[in-house]
Amino acid sequence: MREGKSELESFPSTIGQIHDAGPFGAVLAYIIGSVLVYCVMLSLGELSVAMPYAGSFHLYARRFIGPGTGFTIAILYWLNWAVALASEFTAAGLLMQRWFPNSSAWVWSAAFIVLVFLLNILSVRLYGEAEFWFASIKVLAIVAFIVIGVLAIVGVLPISGRSSAPGLSNFWNDGWFPNGVVPVFSTLLTVVFAFSGTEVIGVAAGETKDPGRAVPKAVHTTVLRLAIFFIGSIAVMAALIPWQQSGVDTSPFVLVFQSIGMPFAGDIMNAVVLTAVLSAANSGLYVCSRMVWSLAKENMIPPVLAKTNFRGVPVFAVLISLAGGLLALLSSVYAADTVYLALVAVSGLATLLVWISVAVCHILFRRQLAREGKSTDSLGYKAPGYPIVPIVAIVLCVFSLVLVAWDPTQRSTLLMMLPFVALCYGFFYARQAWRRKHGSCATPSLDFEE
Repeated sequence: MREGKSELESFPSTIGQIHDAGPFGAVLAYIIGSVLVYCVMLSLGELSVAMPYAGSFHLYARRFIGPGTGFTIAILYWLNWAVALASEFTAAGLLMQRWFPNSSAWVWSAAFIVLVFLLNILSVRLYGEAEFWFASIKVLAIVAFIVIGVLAIVGVLPISGRSSAPGLSNFWNDGWFPNGVVPVFSTLLTVVFAFSGTEVIGVAAGETKDPGRAVPKAVHTTVLRLAIFFIGSIAVMAALIPWQQSGVDTSPFVLVFQSIGMPFAGDIMNAVVLTAVLSAANSGLYVCSRMVWSLAKENMIPPVLAKTNFRGVPVFAVLISLAGGLLALLSSVYAADTVYLALVAVSGLATLLVWISVAVCHILFRRQLAREGKSTDSLGYKAPGYPIVPIVAIVLCVFSLVLVAWDPTQRSTLLMMLPFVALCYGFFYARQAWRRKHGSCATPSLDFEE
């Protein structure tokens, strides 16, 4: 189970967030973002253990909120990852051009598409093995960065251009919020998007042998990694790189490694970021295919897409998901200012809507238990801090949506999202009406329903 979309890719933009919000403001934004993710994951953990099902959170929305919401959440989340697939394959091709400047990026993108497809189509075990090694490389790189950075901060490692250890003086030299408090809020929105992907735990719960043990463990370790890796890395960057000099042209990893004289810093980090990109693409195709498979099992889309091979892999769902990623990739080349821009806008807020639905479903699930006279002691995993946990998650998610509407550069994203959501609901209920009219409205019950 992974802890987010290619985390290392997000760090070049993170250094820009330090410039906008200041060192302390950037760290504060990531702390708030970690609290939000932790609340969502606690809610999702309880639901996933009580009702393990592949593609779980849209099924929870269907059961506790309504079938139209469940369908809409699934489509939005599928689109979110399909667009992410396009960006990951594009990034992989561009990264390879560092070493092969005369080659075409699309050739490398095509090669990585084949690789990721094979990892997903052959077996779930092979997907898991590949993800383990991808994640291990990322973890080692970030841990090395934090350790080396801390040694440089305290003066054990010399930094070029400095005669003394920098310490933490960057955090208060120009005040705690050098550009005011407002940029912290806009940075928070970026942080939320950087943390998207943690909810993959819920998608994979149905294919976990022992959800009661694996899911709670994954929830806590995932959030712990996010907090340590993101907050720790941000703190190191902020301490070593003056916020006035921060930009997005160079990776902060490379800046720090070069400042202490590490050779081949650029090539090393290029390889690590490439690994992170492939990890995100690997997980993205997995999540997309399980969403398609789940919708097909519910008879929301053609049932043939729910068929699996002898290894239990939904082959047709993988193919459809890969096709969606390839179409998004083509639109980024031939219709970047129209179709692709709209896809990115719609998918950008999908994570927030998914997180809100998870928190709402958690509250409705507990209410159902109370109506049925069941004790929470019967749950395989009980989220601590209820009802504060889901309420905090809802409030912070809604606050992030308000930030989108308030920010002129992000407002168009929301304006594109709203009609797409309405279209999903309209399609679902029009299809239901047509099927009722033609006597084919039956939808299979969920495995976890009593």
